[in-house]
Amino acid sequence: MRLLLAEDEKELSNALVAILKHNHYSVDAVYDGEEALEYLEAENYDGVILDIMMPKVDGITVLKTLRKNGKNIPVLMLTAKSEIDDKVLGLDCGADDYLTKPFATKELLARIRSMTRRQTEITNSVLSFGNITLNRATFELKSTQGCFRLANKEFQMLEMMMTNPKHLIATEGFMEKIWGYDSESEINVVWVYISYLRKKLTAIGATVQIKATRNMGYSLEEKQ
Repeated sequence: MRLLLAEDEKELSNALVAILKHNHYSVDAVYDGEEALEYLEAENYDGVILDIMMPKVDGITVLKTLRKNGKNIPVLMLTAKSEIDDKVLGLDCGADDYLTKPFATKELLARIRSMTRRQTEITNSVLSFGNITLNRATFELKSTQGCFRLANKEFQMLEMMMTNPKHLIATEGFMEKIWGYDSESEINVVWVYISYLRKKLTAIGATVQIKATRNMGYSLEEKQ
């Protein structure tokens, strides 16, 4: 699951990125509202953690712009402001939740899970193709012959392919969506996770396969 973190306090941002990555999220970090809007315009995210007090463009303006443009991405407001009126303003402008600094790591993670789970429930929670299903809420890959609970990045890769079956997804597309711009991972990590998924698909007798197109990318296809 890929998140955008917009927080201008560099030390806090670095700490949050470390926490989120440790908990299997992919994270892009930006430090002002203008940059947040640029990233949100260019990329797809599963959720946004948005500070209110940021330089250039404040968090409320970023939130209003998102909603005005019809983007329903889940947004958690993260701020030092604790007054009731500030919380009400954020929620009325379209925020999904609100967390005041300082906060406990467990509460932050619980609120992220909650807001992204609600978004998943709004969309189709179970994807299917061929004889397999992928549950977006439980990460469970299943057929009549067996099931696996996928690791985070395995799930994200298969979700991308099952959302766009028979559609070629570039290797770089997987890298940008799942590992993020700032990842130090080599691009061959995509092949490694494709290998994991292929083994699991074979193990459950899947009637679909991951097809590689040389020097281009991968697609999920029905077996002939």
